[in-house]
Amino acid sequence: MALIGATIKGGTITSPPPVLNIGDAYGGGFYAGQISTAGNGVADYNLVVAPVASGQNDSKAWKTSNTSTAGTSSAIDGPTNSSNMNDASHPAAQFCEGLSIGGYSDWYMPAKNELEVCYYNLKPTTTSNNTSTGTNTNAVPSRGSNYTSGTPAQTSATDFKSGGAEAFMTAGFAYWSSTESSYNVAWGQLFSNGLQFSYLKTTNRRVRAVRRVAI
Repeated sequence: MALIGATIKGGTITSPPPVLNIGDAYGGGFYAGQISTAGNGVADYNLVVAPVASGQNDSKAWKTSNTSTAGTSSAIDGPTNSSNMNDASHPAAQFCEGLSIGGYSDWYMPAKNELEVCYYNLKPTTTSNNTSTGTNTNAVPSRGSNYTSGTPAQTSATDFKSGGAEAFMTAGFAYWSSTESSYNVAWGQLFSNGLQFSYLKTTNRRVRAVRRVAI
């Protein structure tokens, strides 16, 4: 009997890749959803969020001075943004770039729209969303409008619910993205209600690394 979804190549039956659910252990961390770098709704990468214990820092500045950093303006190209900040002047990105977790060393600081996908799929609480943010054409499916108070809902991934071992923190600091907003500020995201806001680069915020897996 043929396997459902299997293919036969050179006389060998090849099973389809496993179906991933949000929050599943995957690629050295946890599956956080898919992104479309072209912004056309067609996924080209799976997004992996690092474990809390090894891939999160609760207090890092985006930069040690409130000055511009070239090559950090992309809302979706986290690898390039982060690579352009891999030095001591950019503590948050340098932390992410220096990680080796689960046999992988390609961790980086997520761009603004990548971080938003993490919130949308791994929202820790049942708190109402801020409705002034949420549009993200790099999400899969693409989203052309902001959040409603109830969408996204709390994640179904148990470990990522508030109080869970891998949950994003909601109290206190926002999480940094690698996307510069202006010469002296960069984008961050609150995981209490999803608000994306620009913060002075020299302020300490949380950071959590991600990596990509090509589809």
